[in-house]
Amino acid sequence: MLHRVIRLNLSIPKTIGLVCACLLFTVPAFSSETDDDKKLALPRFVSLKSDEINVRVGPGTRYPISWVFKKENYPVEIIQEFDQWREIRDHEGAIGWVNKGMLQGKRMVLVTGDVRTMRRAPEQNAAAILRAEPGVMGQLIECQKDWCRVQIDSRKGWLPKAHIWGVYPKEEFED
Repeated sequence: MLHRVIRLNLSIPKTIGLVCACLLFTVPAFSSETDDDKKLALPRFVSLKSDEINVRVGPGTRYPISWVFKKENYPVEIIQEFDQWREIRDHEGAIGWVNKGMLQGKRMVLVTGDVRTMRRAPEQNAAAILRAEPGVMGQLIECQKDWCRVQIDSRKGWLPKAHIWGVYPKEEFED
């Protein structure tokens, strides 16, 4: 937080100077922007920080709870922000509000559709590492044009983007 230095002009009568100083101290000083205050792009994927998170109808504790997530690290998409609250969407399209403290930047994905084969390299004929059922979660490591590298349990391998939820079709990044 930035600290504000206040210098009183001694030529001003003491009472006026003290009143001005008191007023200045009641106004919050502007602080430098922290990571929490930075505006991140919307929409974006994050994951749940806890294994029990209340999802509400609106952005605040005065709104009723719609449902409760019971899976830590579950991937969700932030679609809107309001103060300390984030409107999220899950892989089935359900939407609700959670406090931002219940979310983390750790990127996770869900296997979708049928049983999927994770491969050693980002190629359809690369050696198979494991087969993952729909709903299996993995940590997202990196993404290329059509493939993403994922860690499921202790194994790392590649899955086509079209077979996972938690990454955007044109999203690319390296480990």
